[in-house]
Amino acid sequence: MPKPKVIIAKLGLDGHDRGAKVIARALAEAGFEVVYTGIRQTPSQVIETAIQEDAKLIGISILSGSHMELIGELMRIMRESGVSIPVLVGGIIPPEDRDALLKMGVAGVYGPGTPLREVIDIVKKLTGVS
Repeated sequence: MPKPKVIIAKLGLDGHDRGAKVIARALAEAGFEVVYTGIRQTPSQVIETAIQEDAKLIGISILSGSHMELIGELMRIMRESGVSIPVLVGGIIPPEDRDALLKMGVAGVYGPGTPLREVIDIVKKLTGVS
């Protein structure tokens, strides 16, 4: 059985990628095929990569404070393109923005200090891995 493929990406001008790399490594060690897109990606680039790679999940790490605009654009493009891939967002997200992101269609929002086991478990659940 092939390993589920997940995309880990950094949107916008945010250059702090340590957290994204930690998540990518943990998911790879848990048996996922991980495509790390690197920093300074646009929402369109991330969606194109997810489609090309037949990804089962998109994980976005964002620390720049522009999460509402960038995730809003990502979700809008996905809807308009008919792309239905679960999206998880991690980073410094104010509590008042968490609910708004979930209403946009994001599958989950996680902050600094979230245990890696919790992230792995939710990715397994969303990608159908038991």
